[in-house]
Amino acid sequence: MADESNRLRVSSTLVVPLSELSWRFSRSGGPGGQHANTSDTRAEVRFDIAGSPSLGPRQRARLLECFGPEVWVVASDERSQARNRELALERLATRLADALRITAPRRATKPSMASKRKRLDAKRRQSNRKAERRSPPPE
Repeated sequence: MADESNRLRVSSTLVVPLSELSWRFSRSGGPGGQHANTSDTRAEVRFDIAGSPSLGPRQRARLLECFGPEVWVVASDERSQARNRELALERLATRLADALRITAPRRATKPSMASKRKRLDAKRRQSNRKAERRSPPPE
């Protein structure tokens, strides 16, 4: 997801320089045996939303509303620190892009006559099917 070697492309309107991200590495659980016990392969990346100069005012307001002043992502899936760094960057870009995406509000519509008729026909068929299963009333 890294656009160039020094940028993270989140969307068409947002590119974050990697210098604005802060990294922390620690020991990771999971696969790797003794290697995992001695290597700092778990990658955690933090992005300061409140202090970032790359965000526009609307983007900053939206991200602050979603995440607060800072957003962070952790990756410890792989045995390699480099691969975990890539995964963390991808996850950060995805989280930011999802938060910035604006969905159009749903407009309520009336059901059409055909859809009402279809629903009632299905209910009638189901009712008849169940009625046929019942035993006849005693005489």
